[in-house]
Amino acid sequence: MVFGIVISIVILQRLIELLVARRNEKWMKDHGAFEAGATHYPFMVGMHILFFISLFLEVLFLNRQLSSIWPVLLAIFLATQLLRIWCLASLGKFWNTKIIVLPNAQVVRKGPYKWIRHPNYIIVATELLILPLLFNAFFTAALFTLLNCWMMTVRIPTEEKALKEATNYKEEFLLNK
Repeated sequence: MVFGIVISIVILQRLIELLVARRNEKWMKDHGAFEAGATHYPFMVGMHILFFISLFLEVLFLNRQLSSIWPVLLAIFLATQLLRIWCLASLGKFWNTKIIVLPNAQVVRKGPYKWIRHPNYIIVATELLILPLLFNAFFTAALFTLLNCWMMTVRIPTEEKALKEATNYKEEFLLNK
């Protein structure tokens, strides 16, 4: 019961985020933005879909129960949701699930982006670990933490390259390499 409620809320949240991303993508492209990393995007989407399938199957078929430390894990998960909202609000129309770059735009340096370059990726990594651990789904936690690490070795350099080439990213983050 608890699992069904939690997973339903998270999936609904992700679907709403996809609608926001689509709206933001349209706005940005209408203003001259381009997409970078389009070739890896379907793999990232697939990874996230498989995460939910794996979590669902592991919890239901292996009869995983709520963790004995669920209050701590739930608190961490809820904190990541607040941080996620902070990231989305800070980026505003520039937030997307794809790498959409508006040439000559000023990079966002407010909210968590004031202190760290990719806070949303840290949040996603935390979610991919904590959500399965909340239900003792250790296989899903380990597998998708590793897959996400691999995905970030592709995604972050692609995003940074596009931002360096098209915006003031180098100057803002002192990346004069």
